[in-house]
Formats: sequence, structure tokens, C-alpha cells
Amino acid sequence: MERTLKGTGAALAALLALACGAAPAAQAAQPLSVAVRRLSLDTALQAAQAALASCRAKGLQVGVTVVDRDGLPQVMLRDVLAPELSLRVSRRKAYTAASFDSPTSRLQRQATSGLAHVPGLLFEAGAVPIHAAGTLYGAIGVSGAPSGQEDEACAHAGADAVQEQLEMQQP
Repeated sequence: MERTLKGTGAALAALLALACGAAPAAQAAQPLSVAVRRLSLDTALQAAQAALASCRAKGLQVGVTVVDRDGLPQVMLRDVLAPELSLRVSRRKAYTAASFDSPTSRLQRQATSGLAHVPGLLFEAGAVPIHAAGTLYGAIGVSGAPSGQEDEACAHAGADAVQEQLEMQQP
């Protein structure tokens, strides 16, 4: 009988501690878990190839860069006659679109601000973010067409090519 009371006393003490708001040590030590959606290499390549194909269909030779949500390059493609400079420009456009989560054509106001002097940013039309179900996955930038609007149309084609695939991956 004595053993039962001691066991019951320990259980009551633990229950009382919980009732008073004390969290169990194991529960308090658990780290916060956050899920971050990322572009796979295959998906980034598919987006870049679709953008390149869209420009080729118009007779345009361009460079294409797909960056992840942090603005880091995942895929860079340059068509045969596109100059090397097109890759550097497409990367800066893609980085800017990912950083501001906006098509670069909508960032003209920033082009005249102090942000225009930040290394790596380029506020010229030609890049769009890659979204699915409200999640930013990255961005795609294109350079080499006669205008930023044509670059951006090809970038949209690349982003659109992977849209459904990314939405199907959502939980």
C-alpha cells in the first residue's frame, strides 16, 4: 500500500506542475521545424529550357538563368550565338526578381533609387519569379533579345512551363 501512495504522489506532482503551466523538459527542448520548398535541379532545367525554346521560336539567341529562392544560380543556359554577357545580365535580372519577389519590369521605381547601386541587382525587364500555390521557389531571367519585354515574355514561358508541376508538389 505504501508503494502505491508514493507512485501516486509522484504522478500527482507531475500533474500539478503541468496544471501550473510548467512545460515538460522534453517538450521545451524541441526545436522549431520549418519546411522550405525548393526547386529541384530537374525543374529548374525544365524552366530554363522552356524559356530558351520560347526565344528560339522567335528567332532570338539568349542567355537564361534560373535562381533559387535565395537568388543562387541553379541553371544557366546560353544559346550558340548569344554573347557571354547575356548570361551575366540574365543572372542579375533573375537575382533581382527573386530578391524583390516581383517581375523586374515592375521595378522601374527602384532603378532610380539608391538600390540601383547595389552590386548584383539589375532593374531591367526580363525576369519573373517562379511561384506555386503562394510559395516563392525562385526566379528566371533572360537576356539577349532586342527588348526587355521580349526577354520577359520568354522568362514567363519558362516559369509557366513548371507551374503545374510545382503546384502538384504542394502538401
